[in-house]
Amino acid sequence: MIAIQFLAMLTMLIDHIGAVWFPDDPIWRIIGRFALPFYVYAIVIGYFRTRDATKYLTRLGLLAVISQIPYMLAFHVTELNVVATLFFCLLTFILLDRFSTKPAVGFAITAAMLVLLEAIPFDYGAYALLLALIFRYAQPQLYVVLHLILNIASVFYKGWVLQLFSLLATIWIVYLPDLMRSMDRVRVPRFIWRSFYPLHLALIALVHYVWIPPAGP
Repeated sequence: MIAIQFLAMLTMLIDHIGAVWFPDDPIWRIIGRFALPFYVYAIVIGYFRTRDATKYLTRLGLLAVISQIPYMLAFHVTELNVVATLFFCLLTFILLDRFSTKPAVGFAITAAMLVLLEAIPFDYGAYALLLALIFRYAQPQLYVVLHLILNIASVFYKGWVLQLFSLLATIWIVYLPDLMRSMDRVRVPRFIWRSFYPLHLALIALVHYVWIPPAGP
């Protein structure tokens, strides 16, 4: 879990630096495609391990609210940030478990959440929820195939060609467990994991608005 958290933060930071300051250099965004699968997988693992899903959901909701203004300032967008997207992924898990004996209700909940995430819109939208459902309900040996299908669909539906590289993160999760366990020796304090998203967005926005490039010769 520690390795997932560290990789998620690192690849997201690289992605956001590239988005703000190096938009014409695709390597930053390619590396950044790893971030969402790592974050989604962390949410799934966190849901299984948490003692109180409601408190977990509340913390995620507060983090989404705190992050929204820095997110909008950093990227000049009006959509809801990815933590808000993850909030609804987690909420979907909770509701599906609550109505686990009523498949029709569960299907209706999932369909409603997918529509909601696309209609508002949220960062990554329905794509993130579908990936979360794959990580939660599919067998690990099917993660890569199902994620590949999802990525191909996203290319045709949204033109997300770069998102194809996110499959590498899922390959990492499935086929490099020993490496992940060795990386777990690196400890990420809980407060860093929880504050990193809004804090790094605020710093990016601050530098972006305050820093003035030096004049040419």
